[in-house]
Formats: sequence, C-alpha cells, structure tokens
Amino acid sequence: MALKIREVRRCPGDHLEEESYEPTVQIPDDLARRLTAAGGDLSRRALEALAAEEYKHDRLTKPEVQRLLGIETSFQLDEFLKAHDVWIEYTKEDAERERRGLERLGF
Repeated sequence: MALKIREVRRCPGDHLEEESYEPTVQIPDDLARRLTAAGGDLSRRALEALAAEEYKHDRLTKPEVQRLLGIETSFQLDEFLKAHDVWIEYTKEDAERERRGLERLGF
C-alpha cells in the first residue's frame, strides 16, 4: 500500500513548489485482505489514522490536517476529528470567555 503525502514549500521568487512523499507500508496479505474487506480505501483510512494520531500528539496543527486530507472547511475538520475520537481541549477559561462574549451580545 502506498500513501501519497504532499508538502507545499515556498521557493525563491515567492512561488509555491509542491513536493510529494510516497511512504510505503508493508501489510501481510491476509491482514490486507481482511482490512480491505472492511470497506473503504485502505490507503485513505491509513492516511486519516496517521493524521488523527499526529494531531492528538500535537505534531500536526488543524490547518496541516486540513491540508493533508484535503478538508475544505473547519466544520468538516471538526467532524473528522470527532469521528476519530479526537476531542478539542476546552477549559473552564474557554467557557468563561464564551459566556462573557455571549453576555456582551445580550444573550
């Protein structure tokens, strides 16, 4: 199975050059058949699992996950993260800041 990961870099003259990396993951045939039978594109599932895990460990940011997976909106990104059991840290301070903001707006 080969995964294609793109990386965008700035080059002299301020134009963008895109490089891609194609890491290969070796999976025994019997496991690959079973995983493929579960449905969906196995390469895509592996890429999504990698992105979710790297985000969980603060090695990728939300914009990087979005770019890596081709996710267009922050709403779609939040859905993706929730589907992969990645919960956004929400503190008491966050709740208080939102409460004050809503209060200022008359809610």
